[in-house]
Amino acid sequence: MRLDKYLKVSRLIKRRTVANEACDNGLVTVNGKPARASYEVKIGDQISLRFGARTITVEVFSVQETVRQADAAAMYREIGG
Repeated sequence: MRLDKYLKVSRLIKRRTVANEACDNGLVTVNGKPARASYEVKIGDQISLRFGARTITVEVFSVQETVRQADAAAMYREIGG
């Protein structure tokens, strides 16, 4: 699954266009490297998101095309931030 879509489906970012812009502006890194919106997310990847002064790092547990809002948090585990 594309990184921008994963960020939206997992509810880490509300809109896919916002996720796309965050990737374009270098605010998203995967496994320590800046990532493009087209990066293919895999289980075990570590995604870091920079929101102003705050940085959130999560580890990918599952990659699903659709998920209910209540189950979205189960797609990843927060490991820092």
